[in-house]
Amino acid sequence: MTSAENTLTTRVRGNDYGELSHLIRQAGLLRRRYGYYFVKITINVLAFAGGWVAFFTIGDSWWQLFLAVFFAVMFAQMSFIGHDAGHKQIFRSGRANDLVGFWHGGMVGLSYASWMDQHTRHHASPNHEDDDPDIHIPAIAFTTGQAEERRGFFRWMAKNQAFLFFPLLLLEGFSLHVASVKALWRKDLRSRGVELLLLTVHFAAYLTVVFLVLSPLTAVVFILVHQCLWGLYMGCSFAPGHKGMPTIASGQSLDFLRRQVLTSRNVRGGMWVDFTLGALNYQVEHHLFPAMPRPNLRRAQPIVRAFCARKNIEYTQCGWLRTYGYVLEHLHSVGAPLRRAGG
Repeated sequence: MTSAENTLTTRVRGNDYGELSHLIRQAGLLRRRYGYYFVKITINVLAFAGGWVAFFTIGDSWWQLFLAVFFAVMFAQMSFIGHDAGHKQIFRSGRANDLVGFWHGGMVGLSYASWMDQHTRHHASPNHEDDDPDIHIPAIAFTTGQAEERRGFFRWMAKNQAFLFFPLLLLEGFSLHVASVKALWRKDLRSRGVELLLLTVHFAAYLTVVFLVLSPLTAVVFILVHQCLWGLYMGCSFAPGHKGMPTIASGQSLDFLRRQVLTSRNVRGGMWVDFTLGALNYQVEHHLFPAMPRPNLRRAQPIVRAFCARKNIEYTQCGWLRTYGYVLEHLHSVGAPLRRAGG
């Protein structure tokens, strides 16, 4: 499942998804978990506020770099809540979920509406070579076709992308901020005025507080550590789910069930992995049932896996470290033709 040309070619029709959905509903796994999210959000907000209290208490000191690491973790954890809200996992009401999503997006400096637009397209067409925006990234080539189209510096990057992958993730936080600001120029952006206010308040408050409390050099290092580690965390959380899995070429077709299962990879692990990855380690189940509350994904996993076994559908799952190995092997193989050509 890691070669450069892992392209799906099977066309299957049927009502398998309806059958699986019935089993999931019977198990009550689509019911909302209000208590879980109330506790989760409350703990996050209190920890986030406590971090800033500690920031002011410590003052101008290099010890603040430990808080930079803490805030990187908190930004990721709050981003996961925004992700859940975007999928309507928290409330039944779209308005209530959006309220939580915009709020959390504002706290971390991301455009919730812009992310929703891109992420919805990803879920509709995971790993589709034409339609999935998550595999159309200038810095990384996910297919040999993409690699061959690269020119100049980006061609060099494609040749060496396996070695550059983790260093590039250090820039992901900055990339997310830039993309969010650029989204504000779109006149069709949903709730554009709200997003403009939230992002302006976020960046103004963040930069003012950091440079007010810390000396210029310490402030710059704090921001770099915080933003780079947050980007690395986010990239390491989202990449295992699909990178290095089969892609779907233009003109190829699969039913919904197989399109989601065959292009997704789960990460094996216990409750600690669930917490660290925001339950994105259950990528198969999440893609099949995006509105399923996060804590129910673990319970859905054995049902989905057993169902796939009965239907002879390949279900991919591996350990946390091994999944990064698959990602790097795939990226290295995609760049192999360029290295052989010496171009």
